[in-house]
Amino acid sequence: WPGWRSDRGLQKNFAQTLSAHLSHVPAGMPVEIWFQDEMRIGQKNPRTRIWAPKGSRPRLPADQRYKSAYLFGAVCPERDTGAALMLPWADTAMMNLHLKEISRTVARGAHAAILMDRAPWHTSGDLKVPKNLTPIFLPARAPELNSAENIWQYLRQNWLSNRVFDDLDEIMEAGCDAWNRLLDEPTAVKNIATREWAITGQS
Repeated sequence: WPGWRSDRGLQKNFAQTLSAHLSHVPAGMPVEIWFQDEMRIGQKNPRTRIWAPKGSRPRLPADQRYKSAYLFGAVCPERDTGAALMLPWADTAMMNLHLKEISRTVARGAHAAILMDRAPWHTSGDLKVPKNLTPIFLPARAPELNSAENIWQYLRQNWLSNRVFDDLDEIMEAGCDAWNRLLDEPTAVKNIATREWAITGQS
C-alpha cells in the first residue's frame, strides 16, 4: 500500500529515530513513549454491530444533526495511562492545551516522545511544546502506526456508538465519560496500545 516502505522503516529503525530526536535529553533520563491523536464525536454518530437473536433485525438510532466536538487523547502504554481533553474544535490553540495536559501527566523527572500524525495543528509554527515533550511525526497515510487509533475504536465500540446526543454538552460529557472508563480499566491502555517496535528504544 502507499507508504509501506517508510512504515516498515520506522518500525525497524525506531531506536535510531528516537535517539536522533532525543539527542538533547540528558543521558540516563527516563524516556516515555506516548501516542497522540484526536477523535471527532458528534450527533452523526457511527453505528457498530450488536448482539441480537439470530434472524432478528434490531433497530439502531440515527441522528441527522451536525453538532460535534473533539476528544484530544494521548496514551503511554508502558505506564498504562493517558491524558485527554474534550475540546470544541481541532486547531493549534486546542493542541497547545492538550500538550500542557500531557506534560503534566508525564512522570516527574522523565521526558516523553509523542508519536503523532501530521495534522496541520500538530506541525504549526505556533505550537508551544513543553520542555519535557518531543514530537515525533509518523509517516503520512499510515494510521496503523498510531495505536491511539485502536483506543478510538475501543471507545466507540464500548461506549460511544449507537447513541443519540441531544446537544453539545451531552457530547462533551460522553467523551469524558468514555475516556475515564478506559483509564479505570486496569491494563486496558497497555493491552490496546502497546507496540513492540515502539519500546525498543526506551531507557
